[in-house]
Amino acid sequence: MYPELFEIPFIRWPVPTYGVMIVIGFLCAVFVIRRLSRDIAADPQYVYDGAMYALIAGIVGSRLFYVLHYFEQFRGRLLSVFAVWHGGLELLGGALLAIAVILFYLLYHKLPVRRYLDIVAIGLLLALGFGRIGCFLKGDCFGRPTKLPWGLRFPYGSDVYHSQAYANLKRNRPEPQLKLPPEYFELYEGGEYLKPFERLTEEQKKQVTEGPYRCLPVHPTQLYSSANALLCCFILYFFWRRSKKAEKSRNGRVLAKPGSTFALMLMLYGVARFLIEFVRDDNPFEYAWWAIYKGGTISQNLSIYLVVLGVVLMVVFGKTKPDSIALKGAK
Repeated sequence: MYPELFEIPFIRWPVPTYGVMIVIGFLCAVFVIRRLSRDIAADPQYVYDGAMYALIAGIVGSRLFYVLHYFEQFRGRLLSVFAVWHGGLELLGGALLAIAVILFYLLYHKLPVRRYLDIVAIGLLLALGFGRIGCFLKGDCFGRPTKLPWGLRFPYGSDVYHSQAYANLKRNRPEPQLKLPPEYFELYEGGEYLKPFERLTEEQKKQVTEGPYRCLPVHPTQLYSSANALLCCFILYFFWRRSKKAEKSRNGRVLAKPGSTFALMLMLYGVARFLIEFVRDDNPFEYAWWAIYKGGTISQNLSIYLVVLGVVLMVVFGKTKPDSIALKGAK
């Protein structure tokens, strides 16, 4: 775990590793989108401006989704809603708002919406691949305990350790996964909390780092998600290239129509996120009016809708004529 990359001298401002990975992913996505849109971009500034709006929307959407999801944590201290540097972002919410903003931006400037969405889909999953590595270094979006050889242990005091040290009724877990003796806790503001590592005795420190009270190994779901995003990014890229070749040859394939790559992205990500949620251990099980079934996480419920939307868009785009923008190399 490396939640902080380094500290800026003099002002002592920590630079979060998660934020650095988000920026790296954003820059890589902009580069790829710019390269892939050379055939249709009238002005490169459209790409840069749209990317900047999408980045802002992604941060706002990630934070808003988290605040709405865990609103009880912010009751009585609404100003903390803006303290994004303390963590509390949900990438799915950011991605959804970023897509909505990009769609509005393309419509406003009368740009070929479906063609740009295809390219944005590739860049979005590339950025997500880097973002999930940031989640891994920060220690959130963690997985369930596992006995598989690639299970990873996180340090004492991490989000993973806290999750295992307490019961969690929202995860149907009436007992903690890691049963610590009472002397590892202390009362604070009416609750029982883990002692900070520096306040443990030397023997206790040894027990939580090397002994029976160290963190249970968990699925590295952040790395699963990163690998999945990068794999899907490559799949979408080759699917997009195939679609362009099919369109230039005018063979009339349904899956070659503009917008199909974006629709495929919704389906691939929806299925993968739905499955990964089964081995994640951070999101609560919940049932709401938008849920299709009882017992899933909100991300699983949203994933179902993403898949359905992707299928619908694939059919609609397949029956819709391409716009009049000419592609370079088209006959």
